[in-house]
Amino acid sequence: MDGILIVDKPRGMTSHDVVDFIRKHFKIKKAGHAGTLDPAVTGVLVILIGKATKRSFELTSGDKEYEATITLGRKTDSGDAEGKVLSESDASKITEEDVRHVFKSFEGEIEQVPPMVSALRYKGKRLYELARKGKEVPREPRKIHIKELRIKKVEIPNIDFSVVCSKGTYIRKLCDDIGDKLGCNGYMSYLRRVRAGEFTLDKSVDMDKLKSFSRDELEGYILKE
Repeated sequence: MDGILIVDKPRGMTSHDVVDFIRKHFKIKKAGHAGTLDPAVTGVLVILIGKATKRSFELTSGDKEYEATITLGRKTDSGDAEGKVLSESDASKITEEDVRHVFKSFEGEIEQVPPMVSALRYKGKRLYELARKGKEVPREPRKIHIKELRIKKVEIPNIDFSVVCSKGTYIRKLCDDIGDKLGCNGYMSYLRRVRAGEFTLDKSVDMDKLKSFSRDELEGYILKE
């Protein structure tokens, strides 16, 4: 069995959990994924099966599209709702005009410092491993490209938006940076990936359905190379 399976990853599972389930449940020897999603994040997870695993680098490097929510008034050490609260502030005076002005400044090619809660390495250790121990190390800023940043709804303290971005963009850090620039802190309270490269949610299968599939039924959802 060779090809690509698009899974709508549910909240609470790691990307590895999904791959591990597919390997064991369908007795597939070779499987992997192209682009990790955090446990709290849902949406498009590209699963590579058999010979398709050789395309991992190629399929990881495409643009991503997300739907997200930033909640203003609080900064966390992870940049999301699950992190330790570092500071709180009043966001009630932030206007929609303020929000639109700041969002505009993040469009295009910008530099972003990767968050400590990431899989990047520092002296052989994953940053998230160091972060769990309460350590913070220097990180060099990286160039990323925010191709589209569209506000969908502003109801302070929450801002719903969509973003199309290059590989290596951390939406949790984007939310953190937007909060800082607004002067009131902010964290990512919701994230759903709706596209990874050419693969979209409408081609996906959810985990509940996947758990009921036979191996033959699974084949019907695999995109052949």
